[in-house]
Amino acid sequence: MMFEHADNQPILLLDEDQIWRLLDNAKHGRLAVTVGGRPDIFPVNYSTAGRRVFLRTGPGTKLAELAVNPQVALETDGILSDEAWSVVVRGEARILETEAEIAAARDSGVAPWIPTLKDVWVEIVPSSTTGRHFMLGAQPEQLDET
Repeated sequence: MMFEHADNQPILLLDEDQIWRLLDNAKHGRLAVTVGGRPDIFPVNYSTAGRRVFLRTGPGTKLAELAVNPQVALETDGILSDEAWSVVVRGEARILETEAEIAAARDSGVAPWIPTLKDVWVEIVPSSTTGRHFMLGAQPEQLDET
């Protein structure tokens, strides 16, 4: 994906369409949760459909923490030799319960990577998205003022 940086600026703030194009094409990230003032983060694979994010999980810490505090952030990124990007989705995680909801999530294409039972379907309902694209290069050195 090509990004145009104005005046060769090394950081480009992405618009909503660019953010969702990256989210739609990446399939792994980190899910951040907070319970009792303590942050936790989990690697996840996910899929998207209709500007919604879906993932599957099973019983364990991640599911228990989502039940206590559904406010989450999902971060995904990509790094190449000369460019990188980072996208964050903030929102509320919701455990899907109806057959219609689960069918929509299943149609998004999300599937576990490892052979473990992941029979709980979760949707992240976005409240905000942010994204940045970076042109990589050497850090400019500060001038010695002494």
